[in-house]
Amino acid sequence: MLKKSAVAALLVLSFAVLASTQVLLAGPEKEAADVLILKGSPFGPVKFMHKAHVDRVGGKCETCHHPSKPEKPATAPQQACRDCHTKPAVAPMKTITQAAFHNPLAKSGTCIDCHLKENAAGKKAPTKCTECHNKSNG
Repeated sequence: MLKKSAVAALLVLSFAVLASTQVLLAGPEKEAADVLILKGSPFGPVKFMHKAHVDRVGGKCETCHHPSKPEKPATAPQQACRDCHTKPAVAPMKTITQAAFHNPLAKSGTCIDCHLKENAAGKKAPTKCTECHNKSNG
């Protein structure tokens, strides 16, 4: 009969093998596209220059992206905001898609806060709805 410590070690080893197999099967992490089209707004889609934003923040993804939440864990290393943030919000999420980017009047939020800060520093960043949202981006 195996001792408790041997059983525990066997379980830990089995878990480690299973976890490493999942990582190997998942393959290499996919990079985000240089340009993303963010759809769903009645004002029109946003042509989001992802690479330019990544370069602007020095490659710090956490500047814009929050970590996965325990109540709604990410299912991929790079997951679209709308995979969790939907309209209307579906429990356990509380934040709808649009609010993941900015408030209803685009006066504050992840995107607009940064754009206003850039403008205050003398750089040009769009702050009007139609400067980002355009039906021709679809």
